[in-house]
Amino acid sequence: MKFNNPVIKGFYPDPSVCKVEDTYYLICSSFQFFPGVPIFESKDLINWEQIGHCLTRTTQVQLEKVNSSGGVFAPTLRHHNGRFYMTTTNDTTRQNFYVWTDDIYGEWSEPIYVDQGGIDPDLFFENGKTYFMSNGQDDYGVSGIVQCEIEIDSGQKLSPSRTIWQGSGGRYLESPHMYKINGLYYLLAAEGGTEYGHMETYARSSSVSGPFEAYPHNPVLTNRNLGGYELQGVGHGDLVQDNKGNWWLFHLGFRQTGQYMTYHHLGREVFLTPVTFGEDGWFTAGHNGTTLLSFDTDRIPDTVVQNEKKIFTFDNTDWNLDWCYLRHPHYENYLLESGRLKLRGSEVTLDEPGSPTFIGIRQKDFNAVISCEVSVLDGEAGITIYMDENHHYDLAVRTRETGYQVIERLNIGDIKSVEHTLDLTSRNHAVLLIKASATQFSFFVQLEDKEIPLGTAQTRYLSSEVAGGFTGVVIGLYAAGGCTGHDAAFTNFRCEYL
Repeated sequence: MKFNNPVIKGFYPDPSVCKVEDTYYLICSSFQFFPGVPIFESKDLINWEQIGHCLTRTTQVQLEKVNSSGGVFAPTLRHHNGRFYMTTTNDTTRQNFYVWTDDIYGEWSEPIYVDQGGIDPDLFFENGKTYFMSNGQDDYGVSGIVQCEIEIDSGQKLSPSRTIWQGSGGRYLESPHMYKINGLYYLLAAEGGTEYGHMETYARSSSVSGPFEAYPHNPVLTNRNLGGYELQGVGHGDLVQDNKGNWWLFHLGFRQTGQYMTYHHLGREVFLTPVTFGEDGWFTAGHNGTTLLSFDTDRIPDTVVQNEKKIFTFDNTDWNLDWCYLRHPHYENYLLESGRLKLRGSEVTLDEPGSPTFIGIRQKDFNAVISCEVSVLDGEAGITIYMDENHHYDLAVRTRETGYQVIERLNIGDIKSVEHTLDLTSRNHAVLLIKASATQFSFFVQLEDKEIPLGTAQTRYLSSEVAGGFTGVVIGLYAAGGCTGHDAAFTNFRCEYL
């Protein structure tokens, strides 16, 4: 059958995967958004359904006032002796920790911290021992992939942290994952930075602690030389074996906005690439070491159909799964009802690294039509196309002394400008409409059956290349100002991908 990449669209970076019996589970990083570390499951590798989050309580992770692209970095998911473990880094507090659960559909434990630095931690279990790996410096000042043995119940180190591999020469060696395959230990890593030079490399050894021999043809997977191809930034992957013995690599990548337009704003997404082991024990990946936007494969039966959801509404999404908050939310400002949302604004705005009244859903494709009826009694409320506190586009209804008006506001770095307004006089509500393409957002007000254009804004100014950071665009519904109750109401939300 033929499947299309990405298999999980939108801002879901740094995938890690494991298989338990006939079910695959996958998690991604979440940075400053909450709940943290979304969890997906699949039976066929290409159709994924979100089932929860690993970090759902404020006691599990500190996100108060963390900078955008701070907070929860790349996680690893592993299953051992009936228990799931998720290990990650809070990059803001510089702490590596893990949580565990015996029920992946339920709550996870409080964090257990490990006294080893770096980021992108990994757990490897063998013969009653637990090995903890991350990138960084070891106890002797040597940089690379660092390993120690820990006591799994407490996180206590049982051995010094020691560098076991220093990569193939690329910058930003990260994302270590260890596997034992056919008696050999394989250490997978990412190099080159999570940008256009990103790549997957690996090495192998007869011992879990090395020395490791690098794959002679590293990188095993990269799109760095595919200039003009939509799919770029391939790397940071995790291997999994299916029930038929085939190996696959789940990894991140991003889609640039045009053939020669090196901007991306949807974030880093989840891609699937086939892996093949040779008789010599080395493996190759993808099409001549590259990842494609679609693969024809006989590894997945033709009876499997890749489904794609095109329309997202209040009625067909789950507030606890599909939607997210900025940092730890003040729940008293939210009324999440069936088919309706009510918000109470606060003095915290979208322009600061706090927790404004905001609930968002990730943008999943370039071409979309986003609409919502918004009413306001006091303050301001609307739709924001949000990358971070310094880069977002707002379409909102706000109160004025003379009545109400709709505004189009552009926030690009230090420039924050209300570009267009439309007075509503006595009307305090309007249908707000945003049409998205790969290169542009267009903003409208829909009054009765008439669409009134308010302006446009380029997607590039919300891209990672301009804004920086590691996240992607989130379509947010927000309220600001006002303090007399849940002053803003949102109905008939619809995001349709074309």
